[in-house]
Amino acid sequence: MPSTVFFGDPRQSRLVAEETLPLKLDRILEALHLRDRVKGELVAVKMHLGGNVGYSTLHPVFVRRVVQAIKDGGGEPVVTDHAHSTLTASERGYTPETVGCPILPVAGPNEKYFYTCERPYKNIKEWGMAGLLHDATFLVDLAHAKGHPSCSYGGAFKNLALGSMISATRSAEHDTMHFDRYWFKELCRDAVQRKAIIEACPFGAMVEDQNDPEELHVHFEQCNQCGRCLRAAPAGALKIDPANFASFQEANAIAVSLTLGTFAPGKTIFINVATHITPVCDCFGFTGMPVLPDAGIFAGDDIVAVEQATLDAIGKHRLIEEHVPLSMEVQPVQGHPFQQLHGPYKDPYLVVKYGEGLGLGTRAYEIVDVMPVQKVARAPVGHISAAAL
Repeated sequence: MPSTVFFGDPRQSRLVAEETLPLKLDRILEALHLRDRVKGELVAVKMHLGGNVGYSTLHPVFVRRVVQAIKDGGGEPVVTDHAHSTLTASERGYTPETVGCPILPVAGPNEKYFYTCERPYKNIKEWGMAGLLHDATFLVDLAHAKGHPSCSYGGAFKNLALGSMISATRSAEHDTMHFDRYWFKELCRDAVQRKAIIEACPFGAMVEDQNDPEELHVHFEQCNQCGRCLRAAPAGALKIDPANFASFQEANAIAVSLTLGTFAPGKTIFINVATHITPVCDCFGFTGMPVLPDAGIFAGDDIVAVEQATLDAIGKHRLIEEHVPLSMEVQPVQGHPFQQLHGPYKDPYLVVKYGEGLGLGTRAYEIVDVMPVQKVARAPVGHISAAAL
C-alpha cells in the first residue's frame, strides 16, 4: 500500500502570501496533524544549520513555523545539529529568538553525550548515536534537499544518517567506501605509471597514499567515474566499482534505522524542502548557484516515500548546466540529474532501496498537493490611458 506524501508546490497561481511555500508548509503540518501528536513530547527538530557563509540552508522562517506548530500542540521543541554548526548558527540567522526555541548541539558541545550501538557493517563495529536524538520522544527530520559529493544527493536520510552520529562514526561511514579493495599495487610497481594514473584525473580524486607510496587512494567525493584513471592504469591494477560508492549509502540507511529505532511508532515526521538545490552539501560552508529548479516541499510519516517522491520530482528537471561550477564535469549519462553531475555510480535512489530493505518504509507513494496550482484568467492587455494613471 502506498504511503501518503504531502506536497507544497513552489509555484504560485497568484501573487499572494497564502500561495507561497511557508504558508503551504502550514497546510502540510495541518495535514500531518503535527499539533495533535506532540503534546508532552520532547521534540527534536533535526536540521542542518550549515557553516561559515552558507545561506542555502533552510531559512529561519520555515523553521519558525514548524517550531510554533509544536509549541501550539503542547510539545517542547529543540532545534539541533552538530556542535560546529549550532555554536555558529547565529552567524547565519538561527537564534532562539528567530526560530522560537533552544538550539542545542545534538551530542553536546564536545561530542561526549552519545550512546553506543552495536551493528557490524564493513569497517564499522559500533555506532555512536547522539544523545539528544536518542533521548527525544518525537522527531521532526527537517531537511534541505541538495546535491552531495559522496552519494550525489542529500535529504531526509542524510540529515539523520550523518546528523545523528558523532564525528568518529560519520568518518567511519565515509570510510566504508574504501573497505572493498580497488587498488592492486602488485600489478603496478612502476612509479612512473602510478604518477600517470594520478595525473590522469582532472579532479584530484586519485592520490598517493600517505603511508605507502605504492598504494593509491581514491577520494570518492571528487570522483565522477569518468574512467580516465582506468585508461592510464595497467590491466587489473585499478577498479572503479559501484560497490565502493554503494557502501556509503547502505551505511547511511543503517544509521537511520538505528536512530529511528529509538522512537515509538507514529513519533516521527520527515520534511524535505527542495529549494536552492546546490551541487554539494551544506556542510561545505558556502552557497553556490542552484543547479536544479526548486521542486517544493515533501513531507510525511514514511522517510522512504518522502525521499523517493523528492528525488522523482527533482529528476523531472534538467540540470542548469550554466550554473554548475567550472571545476565539475557534467556527464551525458542515463539516470537522475544528480548522476549527470556526480557520476553514474552515485545513484541517489540507492539509499531509499536500502531503507526499504531495512523496513523503514515503502518506495510506493501517493502525492497529496495541499494547494494545487491553477491557471488564472488574465484580464486582456489593453492600452492604458494617461487619465487612468
